[in-house]
Amino acid sequence: MSRIEYSAEIAELLGRVRRRPTAGWPWRPGEQVPGDLPVKQSWGWLFAPDGRVLTLVNPRDGICSLPGGSLEPEDAGDPARALAREAAEEAQAVIGRPYYLGYLYDRVGSANGGHECARVRMAAPLRAVGPSVADPASGRHYRRLLVAPGLAVELLGWGAPGLRQARAAVATAAHRLGVPVAANETIEELPVGGCTVFPGPAYPGLDQGPAEPGAPRPEDRHPADS
Repeated sequence: MSRIEYSAEIAELLGRVRRRPTAGWPWRPGEQVPGDLPVKQSWGWLFAPDGRVLTLVNPRDGICSLPGGSLEPEDAGDPARALAREAAEEAQAVIGRPYYLGYLYDRVGSANGGHECARVRMAAPLRAVGPSVADPASGRHYRRLLVAPGLAVELLGWGAPGLRQARAAVATAAHRLGVPVAANETIEELPVGGCTVFPGPAYPGLDQGPAEPGAPRPEDRHPADS
């Protein structure tokens, strides 16, 4: 097993990481969200070319998260647009085309006023990040790390269900984006001033329409899908 490499500054940051209790929401991989179940959140596994994913750390409380958040009216009910917007707000990230992975069934509706809802998960290429600033909605100023997906699960505190979700994200990213299944295990903080990560078109920079859950367009299908 290779040694995970990271700087002394990252070691100090990771030493303050605090994991939230798992919510126990059932994971529905590849299933379309039922028409009568509202989608309230969209979070993303955002991949670099070497298979690592963007993981955010709030240095004030040590809480880690993937980019994403609640759907807003301007998202027009589209989880892909919500993810692109939230990633830009939280991490100043530009993403490529998102691909639907599945959803978490929130039976107690903690994101929907006590009514059941869905929390969508997607995978997308991380095109670039801009200069680091605080999230305008929350005021949180995240540190932006690239880490292997398995380590992201550990930092998030998601346990075995999180690993199943990560495997779905990795399989989709390998298939759709050509990233390696075995990611680079170096932990790297992205530059404060911003950088390019995974060159290519931004979403929704092309007129490609919304990424409807579980329904890729015919031109996006890989031969193995047939």
